[in-house]
Amino acid sequence: MVRRVLSLTTGRIAVAVLVAVALLALLGPLLAPQNPLGTSDDTLAAVSGSHWLGTDYLGRDVLSRLLAGSRISVLGSLEVAVTALVVGVVPGILSVQLGRVFEWITLRLADTLVALPFLLFAVAVVALLGNGITQAMLVTGVLVSPLFYRVARAATLSVTRSQYVEAAVISGASTGWIVRRHVWAKVLPPIAVALAQTVGVGFVIVSSLTFLGIGVQPPAPTWGGLLASDLGYLSRRPWAPLAPALLITVTVWACNLLADAVRDVSGEAGRALVNDRRARANRAGGGRTGDGRTGSDRSGGDRTDDRTARADRPGSAGPITSGGA
Repeated sequence: MVRRVLSLTTGRIAVAVLVAVALLALLGPLLAPQNPLGTSDDTLAAVSGSHWLGTDYLGRDVLSRLLAGSRISVLGSLEVAVTALVVGVVPGILSVQLGRVFEWITLRLADTLVALPFLLFAVAVVALLGNGITQAMLVTGVLVSPLFYRVARAATLSVTRSQYVEAAVISGASTGWIVRRHVWAKVLPPIAVALAQTVGVGFVIVSSLTFLGIGVQPPAPTWGGLLASDLGYLSRRPWAPLAPALLITVTVWACNLLADAVRDVSGEAGRALVNDRRARANRAGGGRTGDGRTGSDRSGGDRTDDRTARADRPGSAGPITSGGA
């Protein structure tokens, strides 16, 4: 699947953007030209050689804070996606395999989580457990998990009704063996699409919470926190929110683009894509067959052989010639 995704232009663009964001998360604090927490008297400074994106209302270098805050934003979105994946996929698959009681309980829990407003619930949990990004993201991941539950359940239902799974059940195969051997390979593509989309949703959630000052202890830098601090001084620096807003937008766009690419190369669409590329490769290669002749040469030769065979049949009038006897 990875090769198919990279064979698409959209897949390559999405992977390139996400790799760049991952490098920012890994190397951003090391690449920061100045101390992201260091204040100075040069407040709300314009773009200059020493401050490429200017300074904020406390004189802190904006570029350094943007680079240092990328790690918290990326890790927070990954915590949301991984928590939702673990909490949602396993019950979604087992709800089809473990009978009506477990299915009914998990469906009611999924409906309950969907009804809860994640932002308000995250605020309440942070108020109880303390203002930390990990607590907020774990709670948010649990509230987002019904997406994975429904995707995994729908894919498992379609596989369970197939004849080879029914044959495995009749032959006495265990539930774990059926899930590992038959179900997981079919469920993985839609889960990969949901995971890519959830990472993008995680960026929006992290940015929203940090924009409100939830989950991060100040003065720790985050993309949402930078956006919030810049909005208070638009009269002095109207261009300041563009940098964090552009990073958030491009990252979410790349996650959605990757989800579309994974969807396009998986299942029936993926097989159609492979067959179409093989046909294009055959046409680009001149349509040569195994004996070295092109398709036109083979068809022309076949027509000549057919006319010769008809002429050699008993009772045949022979080849048609122009003119009379």
